[in-house]
Amino acid sequence: MNQENLDSIRHSAAHMLAAAVLELYPGTKLGIGPTIEDGFYYDFLFPAGQVVSESDLEQIETKMKSIIKGHHNFVGRKVSAAEAEAEEKDQPFKLELIREFAGEDKELTIYESGPFKDLCRGGHVNNTKEIPADALKLHRVAGAYWRGDEKNATLTRIYGLLFSTKEELDSHLLRLEEAKKRDHRKLGAELDLFTFSDLVGPGLALWTPKGTLLRNTLDDFVQQLRKERGYEKVSIPHITKKELYEKSGHWDKFKNDLFKITTREGHEFAMKPMNCPHHTQIYNHIARSYRDLPQRYAETTMCYRDEQSGELHGLSRVRGFTQDDAHVFCRESQVKEEMFRIWDIIEIFYKAVGFNELRVRLSLHDPAKFENYLGTKEVWESTEKQLRELVKERGVEAFEAIGEAAMYGPKIDFMAKDSIGRQWQVATIQIDRNQPERFDLVCTNEQGEKERIVMVHAAIMGSIERFLSILIEHHAGAFPVWVSPVQVHLAPVSSKHVDGARLLLKELSDAGIRVGIDEADETMGNKVRKAVGQKIPYIVVVGDKELGGEPWMIRVRGEKDQIKMTKEEFVQKVLEEIKERKY
Repeated sequence: MNQENLDSIRHSAAHMLAAAVLELYPGTKLGIGPTIEDGFYYDFLFPAGQVVSESDLEQIETKMKSIIKGHHNFVGRKVSAAEAEAEEKDQPFKLELIREFAGEDKELTIYESGPFKDLCRGGHVNNTKEIPADALKLHRVAGAYWRGDEKNATLTRIYGLLFSTKEELDSHLLRLEEAKKRDHRKLGAELDLFTFSDLVGPGLALWTPKGTLLRNTLDDFVQQLRKERGYEKVSIPHITKKELYEKSGHWDKFKNDLFKITTREGHEFAMKPMNCPHHTQIYNHIARSYRDLPQRYAETTMCYRDEQSGELHGLSRVRGFTQDDAHVFCRESQVKEEMFRIWDIIEIFYKAVGFNELRVRLSLHDPAKFENYLGTKEVWESTEKQLRELVKERGVEAFEAIGEAAMYGPKIDFMAKDSIGRQWQVATIQIDRNQPERFDLVCTNEQGEKERIVMVHAAIMGSIERFLSILIEHHAGAFPVWVSPVQVHLAPVSSKHVDGARLLLKELSDAGIRVGIDEADETMGNKVRKAVGQKIPYIVVVGDKELGGEPWMIRVRGEKDQIKMTKEEFVQKVLEEIKERKY
């Protein structure tokens, strides 16, 4: 079944969900019911005092499937705004959409299917018998603001899963169960990596020593790869005058997402949601010759966005996030080489953290919504053509995504598939010819003339918080040895072995290995279970034999059988895995 047909089936199922809800809960007000990646949802405002939770989904699903079995035809008809308002007079959210669409001179259609009719632009099956009821399952309930605006009414969103076959649904449900076990919020607490505080505020993660070590280990590797390729570190403040973002274009596009500050003198500042406008000012603070280019700036720094509370989710959607950001200021003739330098970094880094294959997506502008972008159509079209040529020269296949470009330029996005089959957008490279224009970024060329330069944006992890949510779930917390906050765990057999274990800890630490020790007065079984629960790569029980110089018996994470090695052999093995960043 192709995607278009599946979308029509899912859209039709959303209508059936609404029909079932109206039968079970008369007086419910309807929001919208679009398709999504794995199914559909519909938003509802239930009658006062009526609360619908996941415990009610089975009843709603049964009613929904009963309506589907009625084999109802989907019949659409065009209506005027007045006719639509008359038919939807009891549905305030539909009336709002009707008036908006009418004001935009859009065609209005109402689709009927058995006991239900809805304002809809179409895309349905001919008859409800085409909906595979055995491949359908109502999945969960969530809250949602009408039209995503927290100033609007809070609605109840019911999500449904729907696939072409029951086997696909069952497979998806198994992945969801596995995803629950891997949930980074759960593992982050169990592994003591990060926490949140009500006093600090939602969406603002606090990192423990272990979590900070994890972040820094990854970022240090990124910065090492950048340093080897000529990048220099810069540093910028966390706030800026409003005027900087007005000039860059961000204020007009993102002013509702900014944390704003008014000084005692009445000046308006903003917490920075991105770093690129600041970096233009570092480039532009002195005159640049062509001999000075490329200028490669790198910085790992916090940014802030005023995300709605209902959209926050662990580390994957936060208000304060850390970017491993970089910007290259170069001539037109240098763009390809700089793009490929960044591409090399991305491939090396993602292989080291356990993503061996990355898909490439060309994220392009949407010509139908050009008002969302900066610059001219000619610049956009020529830049997108350049990206296609770069991808072709790199020898990889890429798929295109209309509407996924940044506001200032198209980009190459790298997509990673995790261990349970989910696809994530991770690293990105963007060509920007709009900010150089807005900030008048130039160099003096060989002829002594002013030459407009190009700005290349590069993020390897992007938001480190979001990246770590992906990495934690990909590995289920069992990180590669070189990344693990604790690489070797020592478990003294008894109190008389603690001093000897401490000496071993210092010896291994001095060699460059991150070591933990459990000095608790507990059974060896409890000590080992705790270390296994922390997903530490290697566990060494320290007793008389180990302190006496005999070979060690080492528990290897995920392995049933222990390995036997001398201390020297084991240290060499771990150091090699760290140095080579083996996965």
